[in-house]
Amino acid sequence: MASFFSDFGLMWYLEELNKKEFVKFKEFLKQEILQLRLKQISWTKVKKASREDLANLLLKHYEEKQAWDMTFKIFQKMNRKDLIERAGREIAGHSKLYQAHLKKKLTHDYARKFNIKAQDLFKQKFTQDDCDRFENLLVSKATGKKPHMVFLQGVAGIGKSLMLTKLMLAWSEGIVFQNKFSYIFYFCCQDVKQLKRASLAELISREWPNASAPTAEIFSQPEKLLFIIDSLEVMECNMSERESELCDNCTEKQPVSLLLSSLLRRKMLPESSFLISATPETFEKMEDRIECTNVKIITGFNENNIKMYFRSLFQDKNRTLEAFSLVRENEQLFNVCQVPVLCWMVATCIKKEIEKGRDPVFICRRTTSLYTTHIFNLFTAQNAQYPSKKSQDQLQSLCSLAAEGMWTDTFVFSEEALRRNGILDSDIPTLLDRRILERSKESESCYIFLHPSLQEACAAVFYLLKSHVDHPSQDVKSVEALLFTFLKKAKVQWIFLGCFVFGLLHESEQEKLEMFFGHQLSQEIKHQLYQCLETISVNEELQEQIDGMKLFYCLFEMEDEAFLMQAMNCMEQINFVAKDYSDVIVAAYCLKHCSTLKKLSFSTQNILSEEQEHSYTEKLLICWHHMCSVLISSKDIHVLQVKDTNLNETAFWVLYNHLKYPSCTLKVLVVNNVTFLCDNHLFFELIQNQRLQHLNLSLTFLSHSDVKLLCDVLNQAECNIEKLMIAACNLSPDDCKVFASVLISSKMLKHLNLSSNNLDKGISSLCKALCHPDCILKHLVLANCSLSEQCWDFLSEVLRRNKTLSHLDISSNDLKDEGLKVLCGALTLPDSGLISLSVRHCLITTSGCQDLAEVLRHNQNLRSLQVSNNKIEDAGVKLLCDAIKQPNCHLENIGLEACELTGACCKDLASAFVHCKTLWGINLLENALDHSGLVVLFEALKQQKCTLHVLGLRITDFDKETQEFLIAEEEKNPYLSILSNV
Repeated sequence: MASFFSDFGLMWYLEELNKKEFVKFKEFLKQEILQLRLKQISWTKVKKASREDLANLLLKHYEEKQAWDMTFKIFQKMNRKDLIERAGREIAGHSKLYQAHLKKKLTHDYARKFNIKAQDLFKQKFTQDDCDRFENLLVSKATGKKPHMVFLQGVAGIGKSLMLTKLMLAWSEGIVFQNKFSYIFYFCCQDVKQLKRASLAELISREWPNASAPTAEIFSQPEKLLFIIDSLEVMECNMSERESELCDNCTEKQPVSLLLSSLLRRKMLPESSFLISATPETFEKMEDRIECTNVKIITGFNENNIKMYFRSLFQDKNRTLEAFSLVRENEQLFNVCQVPVLCWMVATCIKKEIEKGRDPVFICRRTTSLYTTHIFNLFTAQNAQYPSKKSQDQLQSLCSLAAEGMWTDTFVFSEEALRRNGILDSDIPTLLDRRILERSKESESCYIFLHPSLQEACAAVFYLLKSHVDHPSQDVKSVEALLFTFLKKAKVQWIFLGCFVFGLLHESEQEKLEMFFGHQLSQEIKHQLYQCLETISVNEELQEQIDGMKLFYCLFEMEDEAFLMQAMNCMEQINFVAKDYSDVIVAAYCLKHCSTLKKLSFSTQNILSEEQEHSYTEKLLICWHHMCSVLISSKDIHVLQVKDTNLNETAFWVLYNHLKYPSCTLKVLVVNNVTFLCDNHLFFELIQNQRLQHLNLSLTFLSHSDVKLLCDVLNQAECNIEKLMIAACNLSPDDCKVFASVLISSKMLKHLNLSSNNLDKGISSLCKALCHPDCILKHLVLANCSLSEQCWDFLSEVLRRNKTLSHLDISSNDLKDEGLKVLCGALTLPDSGLISLSVRHCLITTSGCQDLAEVLRHNQNLRSLQVSNNKIEDAGVKLLCDAIKQPNCHLENIGLEACELTGACCKDLASAFVHCKTLWGINLLENALDHSGLVVLFEALKQQKCTLHVLGLRITDFDKETQEFLIAEEEKNPYLSILSNV
């Protein structure tokens, strides 16, 4: 079927108009073009045009969609709804055509993909439960009629792609989503990645049954589109592009990663819906950048499924029980078995060990051990003790291929890639038979490992056999680079790689490797890994980037207590998230050997709050006890952060007892988004610790009674808390009265952050206390507190009377110019002691800058002024710069990010740079500065009088010429830093 919007389709509809209607159509067209301010068509041509000529004129001057939108509008005005309805039926015809095509494609092409016979796929009937499950995927937690953005989260091989395929098949058969979606398009990221550049129209055309996909028609109803993005982890895109880089044109070619970002961040077709499958690691990386309406966790085999699978393989009841018990007692192996293909691998491997008369306990020691046993079994003949030379070479080549793939993010390999790594064409059938490789689901001439984790295991073996310099690809980096990349989670698809490298250093694994390859291995790699850990120990910034859970799993797989103690004592700070029982076991194994920690940050999510059977709970609590023991064994631990965690009463008591231990010397306690399922008196009793100086309870719900308990502690004479952060704790205006008493009585509290709480009517109580002569508070944050007009008089009085307050942050409140004027009246007084003022996102305009300028002229104490994200504009900057040049102004730092500035303000800024002797930093990010304006700025920066050395600009925001200019200027000036995050 030809495209609805091509082959004279428009002409056919104009032919349906009689002569009088056609004249009227032309008159409406003239009005429509004027109203929409579109490119004009010669009226003479329009008047003379036949129906065919007019159709050609419209399609020549405007895009297809625009031409049709105008036509439908005019038909509406002419009361020719019949033509619009007929068009709707035509459009529906395309949808039915596509559904039929999709069904054929799924039942034939995809049957091979999942090893299902096409005829069996035809025979499969969807049950009501199946349909409900599919429909429920797009039941949104969000309120309103927001388009769906649903993440299907699950480990590789768990069955996400199969579920999505079945969903599409159900839609193509007319069973689900019939009134909801006219089209469902499936994009496999493995395929999309190969394209490098494409437009959305091109991707859709690839899925269409013939050469002319009606893309304009498809895009005309974006709310009726569902895009399925499968295996997002393959793209290695982080969705971090700036908004200005994203594209909204469906026909424009873009790098495919940018195209996906534009779709998923709703720049392109924002009304359409999405179903995205990805691994947990990818979701974790993306969740702050994509606005999800729901997240569905896809689970694989449960305990019963695994047991049934073992039973079907072993048949003998006692053998089944023996084998299953080995797996069930090893939480890491049990997790591996939740993936169907890996359950087969584990069960098969254990079975072979038993058949050979060997004790399978040894291969279940650690996950690495089972993987290597499985791989070596595949390459050793049934009755042979050692592999043949050919098998050794094949595995070595396979390991080389795996390593290349890990570094190049390649999991589908061409025949040429196999040859490059030493795999002969004649080897391929053998590798397929052994089920270490299989044909790609997308292409017969490409190959993948049976599961990505097998590729990781083979890549790890490569590093035990050879140096990266011996690899045919320069992309393959050193083992040190591998470890840092793994520990920093720089590559989301590296799930086991680092763990396997460490696991292979265990004595029994070394023996297996030497027996298989027939030569002794170098022990240098162990030394190299320890050197990496020593590098981490002396680099605080690097320690902050390390994912503690990744490090724990590496050391757990290695199972070398001496190395473990050395490694853990390299760490002064650790940050980790334990998501399941396996994580808790591994974290406990490592932390109980740690004695040098100074800072610990962790989350255990819901693990320690869920009801479980007694034996499981008992084991879990033993591990939790070992984890908490680090608070005693590390004598210098001063900072503890617990975040995103729910603790039941028993778990809380364990933590409580360790924190109350006399040798625990915490100075900073951070408890963010935490629920204690116990008597809250116990928690507030904890914070009476006389050494505690900094308490952060942000994002943790506090009831009014909790606030009273907290303030009782703060009011005690022995309390040493100087800094209190309780942002987004659901505080109410009534809570302000309780905090007011603390502000008057506390002799220690100097910093109070109450941001992101609704405090409007409670501000008067706070301000009254702030005006009290006994109040010693220096730093007050009231950002995003829903403050209204009446609050500014109260705060102005504080600025007049309080002599200790040096920092005030009232950002993200509706201050406006009127409220600013009230505050500035107090700030211009000669005895104003305020040093820092932040009024970001406060609806301030150029007019408000007059009052700020007065403050800068008269207030000799003000050192920092943050007015970013306000409509300051060039005229406002001129007012500020004129004031900054005055001798009474001692400003050191000013924030003007996203203030709608242009290059025209650079002359005023340059003058301020030269004349102000104190200004050292300015933030000009997210403004439309041009090349000529920047040249003026940098001329000023060269002046000897200029003291500025921190400039907030994102170099990549500019064109190539300007980028080169900025880089060169920064290199020339040793005192200048251009920073993209100020």
